[in-house]
Amino acid sequence: MHVTTLRALEFDQIAAVVRSYAVTPLGAQRLAGLVPSTEPVRVAESLDLTGEALLLLQDHQSWPLRGGEAVAGALDGLALVGRPLEPLRLLALADFFDSVDRTAALVERAATRLPALAAVARRTSRFTTENARVRKAISQHGDVVDDAGPALAGVRDKLRRQRQRLRGTLESYLRGRDTAKYLQEQVVTERNGRYVLVVRAEHRGAIPGLIHGASASGASLYLEPLSTVDVNNDIVALEEQEAEEVRRILLALTDGYRARAEDLQATLEAATELDVIQARARCSMSFNGVRPALSHDGRLELRNARHPLLIPAVARRLPDAEGRVARETEPVASDLLVVPPARALVITGPNTGGKTVALKTAGLLVLMAQAGLFVPAEAGSRLPVFRSVFADIGDEQSIAANLSTFSWHMTSIVSMDKALKLPALVLLDEVGNGTDPVEGGALGVAIIDHFRQRGAVVVATTHYETIKSYATSTAGVTCAAFGFVPETFAPTYRLIYGSPGGSLAFEIAARLGLPRPVLDAAHAWRSTNEARLSDQMAKLDRELQSLDHERRLTAQARLQADTAERQLRGREEALREREAQFTRKLEQRLNEQLREARTEVDKVVADLRQQSAALEKQQQKRVAAIPTGVTGDLRVSARTALEAIADRVRDGGAVAPAAPVMPPPPEAAGPLTEGDRVEVGVLRLQGVIRALAGRDAEVDVNGKRMRVRMSELRKVGGATMAAAPTVNVRLAARGETVGTGTDLNVIGCTVDEAIDRTDKFLDEAAMQERRTIRVIHGHGTGRLRKALSGYLNTHPLVLRAAPAPNDLGGSAVTLVELRE
Repeated sequence: MHVTTLRALEFDQIAAVVRSYAVTPLGAQRLAGLVPSTEPVRVAESLDLTGEALLLLQDHQSWPLRGGEAVAGALDGLALVGRPLEPLRLLALADFFDSVDRTAALVERAATRLPALAAVARRTSRFTTENARVRKAISQHGDVVDDAGPALAGVRDKLRRQRQRLRGTLESYLRGRDTAKYLQEQVVTERNGRYVLVVRAEHRGAIPGLIHGASASGASLYLEPLSTVDVNNDIVALEEQEAEEVRRILLALTDGYRARAEDLQATLEAATELDVIQARARCSMSFNGVRPALSHDGRLELRNARHPLLIPAVARRLPDAEGRVARETEPVASDLLVVPPARALVITGPNTGGKTVALKTAGLLVLMAQAGLFVPAEAGSRLPVFRSVFADIGDEQSIAANLSTFSWHMTSIVSMDKALKLPALVLLDEVGNGTDPVEGGALGVAIIDHFRQRGAVVVATTHYETIKSYATSTAGVTCAAFGFVPETFAPTYRLIYGSPGGSLAFEIAARLGLPRPVLDAAHAWRSTNEARLSDQMAKLDRELQSLDHERRLTAQARLQADTAERQLRGREEALREREAQFTRKLEQRLNEQLREARTEVDKVVADLRQQSAALEKQQQKRVAAIPTGVTGDLRVSARTALEAIADRVRDGGAVAPAAPVMPPPPEAAGPLTEGDRVEVGVLRLQGVIRALAGRDAEVDVNGKRMRVRMSELRKVGGATMAAAPTVNVRLAARGETVGTGTDLNVIGCTVDEAIDRTDKFLDEAAMQERRTIRVIHGHGTGRLRKALSGYLNTHPLVLRAAPAPNDLGGSAVTLVELRE
């Protein structure tokens, strides 16, 4: 790509914005040289990586990768073999490598969705051991701790003791009655690495010692007493040992990274690439960019394209954003289309209508896509990968080089022709401008057609009627004009394809305040043919604008119809889902009832076997045969229990839970008489004695008479037993409504019962497409109302649930609104 083209299309500004999103100095440095690629495979890979990073950032707003300026200094220091890094730089390096590890782990967890990004992350290596050593040896404030090495701990211990000894000696001079009077200040200070006293100059010889200098005024002297010279010497020597030991420790920590040179280089390269990718993704997110498809037939199709530097979110991050006028409105989007067999697009329209911006937008979005950035356009946009992009925009005339405006444009076009490599994009602003309009128009047509015939995609702007006529009458060339408001001639910044457009020079000049006499004179200077042609062009332009307006209304109506259709399909899908959910619940309840029924049947069979075994044991002990009535009663009881279970399952009622095993009732005192309640032997059947016959008794068991030996009976109650209480059970059959109409009464129910009945009632209401129901729970303690409110507000079928108005029951009723 040519530097002049990148500058003309302001790609350097976009590169600066992308660089502002870098989080490491490595990424920022790499992005400083960001240029578009001309290799289709590389461009596709870059766009894939940007797209995967966007997916990751949508799920995780925070990108773990971090690295301050200290990292750049640390990496430079690693290149100097034999020189240790400073403690703070070592900490910065450890933090940086830890952030690389966290980033790689984050990407790896989503590797199935992000294969390209995961491949980059896997090129990193972990420096866990090296980072741990650094943090163990260096505190958060950048100090090498005593435990960093055994020798360092010993030296510092000696140093502390010597300093304490020195402090004690010097403080004795400060407190001493004979010495304190010679001191200028009651402090101990440091001079040339030695601890000294501040003595008055006139008492120079009062305290024996070494002078290490004087104050600026000469009134004070810095004196090292002779009694502290040896201690100071020891301290200086120990400080040198400490510095040497610290250097040795820092060098060992630094060399720990240097020893893994290959891993280090690969990790830095991968981390740089990850930073560049996330910066491209964040920049693309700032203007809601889309991934353009890469076309192979020269199709340039940018739908609703916007110039990125006019988007407020991008403009705020420009290097000179503070000096720019703050822009808060989004730019007007335009369709920029060069669709084969057409290879050229000529854009016309009024002055200040947006032609040059459209030209720059087409070129800049191409460069952005080839640099791996998404583009501010609509989904479905497509772009070729161009090997060369040229832009002849602006005016760079040079007096020193003897170049006029026209000469500069011609020189630029000649250089384009020489350097052209296909596929190519050629952008020409006001082609043929700067000379006689007739000759300039003819030259512009020839230039556009020349590049088109060579196979380049050409986008040009013009005011010349010759070029407009060429664009509207030549196959392979598309003409489009920017529209305007007929009443005010204000630009709409929207392209109308097929329109030759008009420059509206007189109208724009009038709107900008040019005096009326000047405009009238200009009208008079026009020839009749020119005026007639201008009027015809204006009429055609108005008709095309009207057609474009109708097309937009039709597109809007189609969009509304599509939206309504999607909503209807959504409601239909929701109803199907509700029906499926209801069916699943129904099947789940049936399965639960069948499981309970099987459990009950198994218990009945087990009880029957246990009783049969007991009878067999009894028969073995006695010669007499088991009475027929007893075995018959067993069969009848088992059959009755099984039929009851079958009836409950068939009717949809819940299977009653198995009765718990109860301890035998206490035996009553006294002889057996008629009317006593007794238990029949090992059968554990209870009944009432109806008659006594010798050693036998006739016992009524559940309405059945049986003869039993008196020795097998055990008295469990007297003759005046109270009748068993009557239990009324109501079972709701399948399909039977648990409430009436739109009301459900759960007064008197437990919380679990009320919730179960409410759930069933909601399902029925949904199937019958009711929108509002009432749940009547009464006042009571409020526990039932709170439980139902919490359940209803989380139910998927419920839109909202709240206490009913006073005229509908007030706080004793919860009014439920169901979703559509």
